[in-house]
Amino acid sequence: MKTKCTFKAGDRIRLIEMGDDPDPIPAGTTGTVAGVYRQHDWMQLDVDWDNGRSLMLSIPPDRVERLFGGSSKSNSSSQGN
Repeated sequence: MKTKCTFKAGDRIRLIEMGDDPDPIPAGTTGTVAGVYRQHDWMQLDVDWDNGRSLMLSIPPDRVERLFGGSSKSNSSSQGN
């Protein structure tokens, strides 16, 4: 099943969950998508986090939501949205 990807560079996101990283970004951290790399059934998001780190996400299993002008709407590709 191909992952539906609606993320693009410049999108603001909030991390919901990062499972397997040995030094994970804390859940709830926000950041800006710097790049999107689509694969067959997953994708990588290159993110510049507001805490100063730069760390890629692999979706799935990592989960994020896109932020829209002060409010948020969940858009977690790991759940097939």
